[in-house]
Amino acid sequence: MSELPVTDSHHTVRAAKPTVIYVLGAHRSGSTVLGVALGNCEEVFFAGELNAWFSRSGVPSFGGEEGERLWRQVSDEVAGAQELFGHATQLYIDRSLAVFRMHRRLTRRRLLPRYRRVTQDLYRAIALASCSRFIVDTSHYPPRARELQKMPGIDLFLLFLVRDPQDIVASFDPRDETSGSKGLFSANVYLWVTYLLSLIVFLRHPRERRLLVRHEHFLADPRGVLRAILDGAGCDAELPDLSALHTGCPLQGNRFLKTSRVITLRGPGPPRTRRSRLTAVIQWPWRLIFERLRPASSISRRAADAPMPAPRAA
Repeated sequence: MSELPVTDSHHTVRAAKPTVIYVLGAHRSGSTVLGVALGNCEEVFFAGELNAWFSRSGVPSFGGEEGERLWRQVSDEVAGAQELFGHATQLYIDRSLAVFRMHRRLTRRRLLPRYRRVTQDLYRAIALASCSRFIVDTSHYPPRARELQKMPGIDLFLLFLVRDPQDIVASFDPRDETSGSKGLFSANVYLWVTYLLSLIVFLRHPRERRLLVRHEHFLADPRGVLRAILDGAGCDAELPDLSALHTGCPLQGNRFLKTSRVITLRGPGPPRTRRSRLTAVIQWPWRLIFERLRPASSISRRAADAPMPAPRAA
C-alpha cells in the first residue's frame, strides 16, 4: 500500500467521528470470521483485536508489507502512544480480570486518562489510514467496551457475539498445544464471568446502538445477519461477495489469518462437538437469557432449514 493521496473522501474521514463496531463476548466465538466479512464492505475496516495494539507496540501480526505500512502510518498519527506500550493496559484496563485486581486501582487510575485519549486517537488514525468510517474491533473484553462507552470522540456500536458453549469450551481443549487451553471447569468459569460482565456492559448501552448476534445464526444466514449489523451501525454499504472474502490487514486475530488471504463462507459445517453434561448444566441459565435478550439478530426460516456453512480458505 502506497501513501494515501489527499482526496475529498480523505478529508471527510479526517473530519468525521469514526463509528467503532465493537465485538463483545468470549474468545473462540467466531469474531474473526465475522470481522473479515464486515471488513469486506465499503467504508468498513476490520482492525482485529485492537487491545493488542499496546502490547505489540503497534506492530501487526498479519497483512505482510501492506499491513506493516498501514499500521506504521497509524502509529505515526497517534501522539504519546509509546508511553502506554507494554502489557500494563491489558492487565489493568482491558482484560476481564482487571476488574478483580483491586490492588492495582491506583495504577489503573493513573493510566486511564492517557489510555482514553490515545485510544480515541487510535481509532481516528485507523479511519484516516484506511479511508473508512467504520472500524471493527474484535477485542472481546467487556472492560474495554466499558471504557469505549466513555469516549466522546467515537460513536460506539456494540455487538454481543455468542456461540454454543459446548463449542467454545471444546475449543480450549488442553490437548491442543497450538493455542491457549483451559480445563473443562476453568473454561466454563471463564465463559460465565465473561458473559456476566458482557451482559452488564451490553444492557447499559443504548438499545438502538447494540445487537446480540449468535454465531450459528451468522453461519446459517450471513447476508441477513450482516445486513442487520450494518443497518444498526448506520452503514448503507452493499453486502460483499461471501465466496471471496479478503482477510485484509488486521492487527491481531484468529490464527487462520496467517495462512489464508481469502476465505469463503460455503460448504457443510464441521462435525458437532461431543457434548459435556457439566457444560450443559453450568451454562443453562445463559441459554434462557440469550433467548430473551434484545435487540437480537434473527434468521429467515428458509436459512434456518439450510445446511450451515463454515469458513474455508479459498
